Amino acid sequence: MLRSENGQAGGGKVADNIVFFARALRRAGIAVGPATVVDALKAVEVAGIGSRADFYWTLHCVFVKKRADRPVFHEAFELFWRERGLIEKMLELLSPVAPPRPSEKEKPKAGASRVEEAMSGLKDRREEEVVPEIEIDARMTVAEQEILRRKDFAQMSASEIAEAMRAIVALRLPDDRLKMRRLVPSSRGKVDPRRTVRASMRSGGQLILPQMRSRRLVEPPIVALADISGSMSEYSRVMLHFLHALSARRKVFSFVFGTRLTNVTRQLRWKDPDEALAGCSDAVMDWSGGTRIADALHGFNLHWSRRVLGQGATVLLITDGLERDEGGDLAAEAARLSRSCRRLIWLNPLLRFDEFAPRARGIKAILPHVDEFRPVHSLEAIEDLVAALSEPGKAPMKAAA
Repeated sequence: MLRSENGQAGGGKVADNIVFFARALRRAGIAVGPATVVDALKAVEVAGIGSRADFYWTLHCVFVKKRADRPVFHEAFELFWRERGLIEKMLELLSPVAPPRPSEKEKPKAGASRVEEAMSGLKDRREEEVVPEIEIDARMTVAEQEILRRKDFAQMSASEIAEAMRAIVALRLPDDRLKMRRLVPSSRGKVDPRRTVRASMRSGGQLILPQMRSRRLVEPPIVALADISGSMSEYSRVMLHFLHALSARRKVFSFVFGTRLTNVTRQLRWKDPDEALAGCSDAVMDWSGGTRIADALHGFNLHWSRRVLGQGATVLLITDGLERDEGGDLAAEAARLSRSCRRLIWLNPLLRFDEFAPRARGIKAILPHVDEFRPVHSLEAIEDLVAALSEPGKAPMKAAA
């Protein structure tokens, strides 16, 4: 029987609460099996319940197997055991006081949304244990999915944004290949004279087997420059989620800019998407501020272009083109960026308007130097972008509406 350090029973239902907590972790995405639950019960029985910190780290040692699970476990522990003061009851303290809720201005923590969604399905099950668990398939219909594909990101609710991010992860990502000038051994292609002669020398020149070679195939890297100013924040967050999914399968270099340029490539390579976006938010100091496109492009061309624009890189410029700074030669920086990469694709959410016309000064300066001009306001637009990235050649520029 699970007991606290003073020998008394810890709340009477400690084992049941640990089992329900394990189910919450499983719903939140942490791999928790029956054997792990048994290990957790044994660990708590051996270690006892001396304090909240001891109980936290006892369960942490059993349930957390990967670094990406740490923030999810922390949020689940705080939410699950805070309700009704379960730990305080197990420790038999007086009148447990729930900690105050975080302020609205506080940044969302990594894993918080997944934990809250997982916990919502377990609130009533601890009180009604006799009622069997019923899972309802609430997937959207085909018509609702089509509406979601065409809906503007800025008009989506929180649940629709979450559904859109799940759809982005499920996208078939680009699989383009480029032929490089370097030749490598191959089973087909042209005859390699040097390797053929060397192979024949092993048999004393009596047996000549032609050795072939062909041009090396590589996946060109993708470089993203995302505007995080106030007018672009809704779209940039979704695009960062897309870049996170893309970074798991190929080489992607990600930068964000408002009034300054910030490299967030390392953060977007973290496995957990919530932790990755939270890391980007912590690394950026000018989120939802002003925009200095010319300064950002100048900084990228000066410090980063030679490092990341090799092997036929494709650049995604994600901005509305509304330059706030009068200084800087935006046209010259855009031209230099276009010459340094294989393809320059401009993703502009303003293209969602049928009456859009390139009248702004920043748009007029960038537009002549891009290879493609595409919208980026919906799932359908992102699907079209993936199809365009799968084309290895340089596509003609898409005319503005």
